[in-house]
Amino acid sequence: MRFRPCIDLKNGKVVQIVGGTLRDQDDQSTVTNFTSEKSAAAFARLYQQDGLVGGHVIALGPGNQDAALAALQSYPGGLQMGGGVTPENAALYLDAGASHVIVTSYVFHGGALDEQRLAAMVAAVGRERLVLDLSCRQREGVYWVVTDRWQRFTAVAVNEATLASLAKHCAEFLVHGVDVEGLRVGIETGLVSLLGTYSPLPVTYAGGVKAFSDLALVKQLGQGRVDLTIGSALDIFGGDVSYAEVVAWHHRQT
Repeated sequence: MRFRPCIDLKNGKVVQIVGGTLRDQDDQSTVTNFTSEKSAAAFARLYQQDGLVGGHVIALGPGNQDAALAALQSYPGGLQMGGGVTPENAALYLDAGASHVIVTSYVFHGGALDEQRLAAMVAAVGRERLVLDLSCRQREGVYWVVTDRWQRFTAVAVNEATLASLAKHCAEFLVHGVDVEGLRVGIETGLVSLLGTYSPLPVTYAGGVKAFSDLALVKQLGQGRVDLTIGSALDIFGGDVSYAEVVAWHHRQT
């Protein structure tokens, strides 16, 4: 199990938000927990200095391309890039230094998995450089992939069959527990257990971390097979969990 860092971008700034409040149009409705005075590139250099590989840069809407490219260029091969990625622009991010590109809405289009779009994405970047974002919300006891700023439920459930099928087309999965994202109320234990049991690929979980002890909990529930991203809870993003202690914990696992 590894700790995977993050750089979330909104209007060119590094932020932490409550994921379920993100909208396309009404910017006032988005609840922002933290906005950093440091640049995205500065965070990228920090992660490189601390030997953290496989984190992600996520563009939350427009106005983030320059900041994203600066981060990727500051840590070549160390970060993945997501947010608005398509077959047409993926090469821009890979050429800038992204190790992988992350996609959700492009392939989960119109409320379902669009197999033609998935094939186009694989053709553009190669399976080995593609991460599928299966960020999800729970409804009637089932976790469903959500798209369009995490507001639209698709007909794709996150379960054993889905993970096995999609694993043929990508290198990794990224899964945000959207219902707890940014709230610091604890992780989605059922989702972490599901991923640890059924994901045939490396998978990173994000959402709800409130304490340092959640690292051990994810390791236990995920059977050591689920990596963890921590955002709003970290002290570098205004929270209470020591980033330095998390980095030390990470290195003790390897």
